[in-house]
Amino acid sequence: MTTTDVAVVPVDEPPPLLHRRKGRGGSTLWRYLLVRFLLIIPTILILVTLVFFLMRLTGDPITAALGGRLPADQLQERIHEAGYDRPIIVQYFEYLAQIFTGDFGTTISDNQPVSEVLLTYGAATLELAIYALIVAFAIGIPFGMLAAARRDRPTDAVLRVSAILFYATPVFFSGLVAKLIFAVWLDWLPASGRADVRTEIALTREGGTGIYLIDAIASGNPAYVQDVLIHAILPAMCLGLLTAGIFLRLVRTNVIGTFNMPYIDAARSRGIREGRLVRTHAYRPALIPIITVIGLQIALLLGGAVLTETTFEWKGLGFQLTQYLLARDFVAVQGIVVLLAIIVAFTNFIVDVIAAFVDPRVRY
Repeated sequence: MTTTDVAVVPVDEPPPLLHRRKGRGGSTLWRYLLVRFLLIIPTILILVTLVFFLMRLTGDPITAALGGRLPADQLQERIHEAGYDRPIIVQYFEYLAQIFTGDFGTTISDNQPVSEVLLTYGAATLELAIYALIVAFAIGIPFGMLAAARRDRPTDAVLRVSAILFYATPVFFSGLVAKLIFAVWLDWLPASGRADVRTEIALTREGGTGIYLIDAIASGNPAYVQDVLIHAILPAMCLGLLTAGIFLRLVRTNVIGTFNMPYIDAARSRGIREGRLVRTHAYRPALIPIITVIGLQIALLLGGAVLTETTFEWKGLGFQLTQYLLARDFVAVQGIVVLLAIIVAFTNFIVDVIAAFVDPRVRY
């Protein structure tokens, strides 16, 4: 064999995460994506079924919300009008049909279409979740890389303990402590709300997306943008740190794992410093596990949003969910929980799509 028959591969570069696949590779990708998409249907169906029957364990929603506040004859009339005196299986299939048409029912406590409640308050929860994800990425990824670069040193130990504290501390507790320190003692940040009252009135009057930051930017008023961002700092930090702890430990573990790869050893033998190894060679493969768990973290963020929104009076779906629970309005509760389940299911599908393009190994 001559030297021209040998392929030269740069040993100090990490293996590419993206590459083309010939032949059956393309069909494998599309088959994988099709299967993942079709799995959304049974997932949502199971979740809707569980939520429906769990809500019905308390009895019919009219009695749960209005029992003891209406005369018996009026109560029975309301139950009959809503169809809650029919067999439970009939109600179940009718509810499925309603969901497919976008009808989640009507709230009992304030007589609003649940779909309107979802649209009105869903934007606030989405905005908070985006802020929290930004915080989680900004803290979890760089500090995870730092912990890997300083592994088994005091810096690594401090960061690992911090990650555990971030994840283990209840959101409502960290929120109350943050409000006490930054809003009461230091008076640096507002303690509650999505914006100042005057800003909310202006943004609501002008209409828009319901995401205050986008609406504030569209208004062209820098004071509105600043007000919205200042109000978002505390809730975004408290909710984002919850996920940042998970990202930090994942990045650290996977970056350290890549240090044993042959191309890392080759790069180290060429005299490349450890810090550069982490930044330019080891961190990209370590991001793949982050991508694959983002879907699960969305569910964690939405669950944490219930406590965060209640603590900071951030009027989103989580805040409204607690209000409807207190009112025993199980029609509204059922609609909100079903929507959150649908969001989580589709988010996981999107994450699977991204992971399939980033790392072709997940297709098998």
